[in-house]
Amino acid sequence: MRRAMRSRMTRTAIDAACAVTRWAGAHRRVVTGAGTVATLGGLTVVLAGKWGQLAHAAVGASPWLLGAAMALHLGSLVARSEAWHISVHAAGGTVARRRLYRAASVGYIGNIINGELGFALRVAALRRTAPDEVPRVATLAATEVPLIVVEVTLATLTAFTLVGPLGLPWWAPLVAFGAMVAVTVALRRLVRRRTAGWRRGLLVLGDRRACTRMAGFVTLAICGQIFRNWLMLQASGIHVSVFDATAVLIAVAVLGVLPVGPSVGAAAAVLILGAQGVAGVSAAGVMLTATAAAGALVYAAWAYADNRWRQPSRVSVTDGRGPLIVTRPPAEANAP
Repeated sequence: MRRAMRSRMTRTAIDAACAVTRWAGAHRRVVTGAGTVATLGGLTVVLAGKWGQLAHAAVGASPWLLGAAMALHLGSLVARSEAWHISVHAAGGTVARRRLYRAASVGYIGNIINGELGFALRVAALRRTAPDEVPRVATLAATEVPLIVVEVTLATLTAFTLVGPLGLPWWAPLVAFGAMVAVTVALRRLVRRRTAGWRRGLLVLGDRRACTRMAGFVTLAICGQIFRNWLMLQASGIHVSVFDATAVLIAVAVLGVLPVGPSVGAAAAVLILGAQGVAGVSAAGVMLTATAAAGALVYAAWAYADNRWRQPSRVSVTDGRGPLIVTRPPAEANAP
């Protein structure tokens, strides 16, 4: 009887969790807004009486350092776009590099609000602009999985940076890394056995040369983000190591999955390095968010200008009976 009661309670808990998940998915804006307000409220409580220190730390950053941080973030976005380009082409896509970059820029704007929103915007933008040159939606979404696997694996390699700040056991990073190795091996075997449907999105894992290139660009993007974190922490007066900057990046990635909105940078910095000085760490988090938004906007501005420049141009000619409109094809038709 007890076993039956436990089974009913388990089913009830699962049903309740599924209902909450469905509701959150249907009301994503409300959940994100509530998460953002809650996070900002928590930061406000932590920073009570320290607003002057926060302002001093934020204003003290050199414009050159802010520009360098924005450039580093922009470079990271370009590197990750190239990694996605390699994964999409391995899945059978033929979309031109510049067109994929333009679609990726839309998603990076969405990343300012939420990582899931940015991913959805990237996939939707690429399907809309190049429907005949990319796989179907499910396969296209799966092309993101290899990139995430590389990112999470690299995160587990450096997860020892979280042992001290979060009080984790020393063996936790080793277990996490072993789990990611097992996941990678399982995905590679899956690709070798079946490549139909959405599994085509994982084909980059079965091509050693393409996989190495993809992983290299993902690593380059992550290194740029780590250096950007370190630069902004130094600019706000928080003298920490590269390992601390790496821990902040991991926290940003984890919190980015949650509906905390643009406050994720400050929240992650306070979570990992709050003991170093809440005001300075919060200032660094705010500058991380600001420079990330600026980098994404610059990327989107380039994408808009490039799209306008490569649109078919119209030339007016006349044949004696009246003006004719001749459409000149864009140069992108033969672009790689």
